[in-house]
Amino acid sequence: MVGAMSLSDARRPARRPLIRRLMLHEFRSYESLDIRIARRLVALTGENGAGKTNLLEALSMFSPGRGLRRAESEDCVRQGAPGTFSVSIELQTDGHLAQLGHGFEPGEGRRFRVDRLPVSSARAFAERLQVVWLTPAMDGLFAGPAGDRRRFIDRLTLGVDPEHGARVSKFGQALRGRNRLLEDGGSDPRWLAAAEQEIAALGVAVASARLETTQRLQTLIDSTRAEASAFPHAVIALQGELEAMLAEHPAIAVEERYREMLGLSRRRDAAAGRALVGPQTSDLLARHGPKDAPARDCSTGEQKALLVGLVLAQARLLANLRGAAPLVLLDEIAAHFDAKRREALYDELERLGSQVFMSGADPALFAPLEGRAEIFLVTPGRLEARS
Repeated sequence: MVGAMSLSDARRPARRPLIRRLMLHEFRSYESLDIRIARRLVALTGENGAGKTNLLEALSMFSPGRGLRRAESEDCVRQGAPGTFSVSIELQTDGHLAQLGHGFEPGEGRRFRVDRLPVSSARAFAERLQVVWLTPAMDGLFAGPAGDRRRFIDRLTLGVDPEHGARVSKFGQALRGRNRLLEDGGSDPRWLAAAEQEIAALGVAVASARLETTQRLQTLIDSTRAEASAFPHAVIALQGELEAMLAEHPAIAVEERYREMLGLSRRRDAAAGRALVGPQTSDLLARHGPKDAPARDCSTGEQKALLVGLVLAQARLLANLRGAAPLVLLDEIAAHFDAKRREALYDELERLGSQVFMSGADPALFAPLEGRAEIFLVTPGRLEARS
């Protein structure tokens, strides 16, 4: 479950981790790269296909999971390379310098290191670095499939509770195991009952963690919103049978009811080829707060501004709950905003306190950041400091 820390007791000044050095070897379009970074705002500009998103992806993989592209590790190896890649950063926090690294080795899979010592997974990075991102693929979040929104809230929940990802994975495995038993038809009912007991426990834990995180995010949004902001506040809620029950009943009672529902729906689920009730069917609902309208019905520009506001709130929540400002990655962030809203975005990012890496093809988009940010020109396999 999500830890017991509340927003009220987490309002101490957040630590502000700062990546001082980034090293890549055989990652995507980079044979070798070693750059030093001095500022908190970092802009990457260059033609499409130059490798800007590759850099952001390398940084996103310091969080649990497969990064902002959700790519398989072997797909991140540079074409023509021997089959391995490595990414390393030097992270400065409160005067202390740590080295974090991740990589891939054929036959061994992903590898992770902290101060050059091996650790079991990217979850070991969580105490030192949280990562939040926004990519063009997320622009359709509000109007797209519910699965995209579940992944969004799962990423946020994972930042609050590092064990959430493992529970989601185990829950999916348990569902698939039950599906196979239902396909067999003549499976021992005791096996099905045992599978459903496990599904009920995991499913309620997943739903509870998502629900608590969503409520915490809404509480923060309500306490910090400004009606005149260029990035309107969102009103969010989880929709699902388990979530509705958890709002009214203790988790242990919901777990028992969910187990009963699974038992009663075996024939229906067997016909459908999947379980039709549970957190795998839940949805994150969002409304445009100032307009009091469903986010999916808003214009493309309004949805983008609303999404930016939601990601900024996500970063603030993680800073409050974890006591450290997260790394923020914004891919092609400014292209669809007018000059006034771009200025507002850059002002918001400066106030955020996070280190922010942002990308954009047109260098003119970052002109207002001259003297405020470190700007790099990205060409295939290379970076050149512009300011």
